[in-house]
Amino acid sequence: MIMIAPTSELTPDQLSRFIHGLGYEITIKETCYGANIEGDKELIRSIVPEVRKLDPNRIFIKVRAYPIGDERRCRAHHGSRPGFNQMEKEWMDLPFIEAGLCAAEGGEDCPEKPPRKKLSVEKLMQIAEEDNR
Repeated sequence: MIMIAPTSELTPDQLSRFIHGLGYEITIKETCYGANIEGDKELIRSIVPEVRKLDPNRIFIKVRAYPIGDERRCRAHHGSRPGFNQMEKEWMDLPFIEAGLCAAEGGEDCPEKPPRKKLSVEKLMQIAEEDNR
């Protein structure tokens, strides 16, 4: 599964055409968020770096659980889409990941995490009491 960040100028159509243009024997399905590709595992692994070169900090890859057109998931066969909400949330978060990648690429250091303070039982009880009022 290839997801294009919403901030990218690359379209799913351009992505699919690029992959088709590589000339490999794989299955490609253009989607609203990018494309799904299937084929020999080693071939897919060799294609992914080429695809990511199109927009390195805005193209993301993840493994899809079901094959393209699987009747259990394909809407053309009245399948369900239980994972779509999760995928939509991930897609909306991609600009944050992009910003981090760009910052790291520019040499910015990651900020230190502040130490976590333990919440005392007394403070927890006080919070709980305030919420019940």
